[in-house]
Amino acid sequence: MALRRTLRALILLAVLAASGLAPARAADVRVVALIPSLAQDAFAIGAHVVAVSRFTGDVAQARGLPRVADFQSVDVERIVALHPDVVVGIPSQERYTAPLRRLGVRVVLVPDDSYDDIFRDIEALGTLTHRQARARALIASLRARTARLVELARAVHGRPSVFVALGTGPVWTAGAGSYVGRLIELAGGRNAAADLRQPWGAYSAEALLRAQPDAIVTGPDTHLHDVLDREPWRSLRAVREGHVFTTNDPRIEDALFRPGPDYNEGLRWLIERLSSL
Repeated sequence: MALRRTLRALILLAVLAASGLAPARAADVRVVALIPSLAQDAFAIGAHVVAVSRFTGDVAQARGLPRVADFQSVDVERIVALHPDVVVGIPSQERYTAPLRRLGVRVVLVPDDSYDDIFRDIEALGTLTHRQARARALIASLRARTARLVELARAVHGRPSVFVALGTGPVWTAGAGSYVGRLIELAGGRNAAADLRQPWGAYSAEALLRAQPDAIVTGPDTHLHDVLDREPWRSLRAVREGHVFTTNDPRIEDALFRPGPDYNEGLRWLIERLSSL
């Protein structure tokens, strides 16, 4: 009897597969990731990524994959030719992905501005690719390492204020609810631009002078060191005391400014810098 049921099940699966109606296995779910952090999430849970964005070139698993998007465009024709099961991106890409939806391609857009979005996005990708167990295990591992690093952050004294310089003309920074702002808090500091009531935005020179951060964090592409002798930068205590920290290692830069599964490397880097103040 058991053998007969097994044979019937195998025959049914064969019929479904032949008709194209069989449920996709985890390895069969073809994913197009339109931003680097979502590509990293997908790779981290072992999903089958078939295309990525132009800015994902630094991710080792993405080498050789087609580049089908940037932050202001999506190559609809090329994506359709790849026959993806799902295209994942962020809400700001709604307009660019609308043609894909009209063509019947499944598009899922998830926010990635905040620290908590890291875990929500991993969970969402786990569900989309039938890798829920892998996603849960990854989240648990990431949170466990974060807890260990937060213990190290006890060496940071006085909750120093940190300004994140993302642009100098105009001044651009990370505000309340931003991913990197939360990393600063976990590292034992506080975001000097927490009064900016959005994750990312322009910040006035006057507000920066009033904030007088204890430290400044920036990436090499901002070229902050080229303008430190100009206002408002030269009048900041952090500049005078040499507390300007640049992420010269591309891996650290990505971990600090990209809300993906490598975020703990950015947190570790922050703790080391703030502990030196």
